[in-house]
Amino acid sequence: MSDTPVLLTQRLVKVYATGATEVRALRGIDLTVNRGEFVAVMGASGSGKSTLMNILGCLDVPTSGTYDLDGERVNGLDRNALADIRNRKIGFVFQGFNLLARTSAVENVELPLLYDRSGKHLGSRKLALEALDRVGLSDRAHHMPNELSGGQQQRVAIARALVTRPALLLADEPTGNLDSRTSVEVLALFQQLNGEGITIVLVTHERDIARYTKRVVELRDGHIIRDVAVADRGVAADDLRSLAVDDEAV
Repeated sequence: MSDTPVLLTQRLVKVYATGATEVRALRGIDLTVNRGEFVAVMGASGSGKSTLMNILGCLDVPTSGTYDLDGERVNGLDRNALADIRNRKIGFVFQGFNLLARTSAVENVELPLLYDRSGKHLGSRKLALEALDRVGLSDRAHHMPNELSGGQQQRVAIARALVTRPALLLADEPTGNLDSRTSVEVLALFQQLNGEGITIVLVTHERDIARYTKRVVELRDGHIIRDVAVADRGVAADDLRSLAVDDEAV
């Protein structure tokens, strides 16, 4: 396994110009995420959290500083090259699932493979079915999104993020549209995938969610103010079992 960090930013700065005013959204971010980590990025509105995630996801570019993704220098790439590295290296999971409504679960999962021009992923339907099996939804492969619960839809979205075997799973408020129990179910899946070696960076504003990760990076006013290991880490599978026992007792 390579010792190269999955994410490495040095002195990352992002300045937005709004008329005559400059807004410094990021003020020199140094961040390293190694292979196999599970990191929560937290911060209040205006902290720079969303700006950082857009840059890490190759959806935006820094004003200055450097960003290496899985050993490749990202800053300085043009739009097409950014799209290419994004498709090869990153699997995205969003708060709103972003599934195509008239497309079955397996077809939704298959989509990133259909846009891949590398020829690396042959047998896209087989790979999509394997990804659905990995998230426990092989029996829902041919269901439409409106036939699935919110938690099942997010599992389809996670399978879609995994199907290209990316270096990084980038999850932006992935439990934001889910109830408490379903949120813990999704976190149990993330912990399982992380246990299999998947590197995950999860954006959340909820400390109850961050406690299931291994490390918390907190931003304020464009600076990292805290970068610590999670001391009393939650085990989502255990919490799910406790919730089931509580339900039986009612």
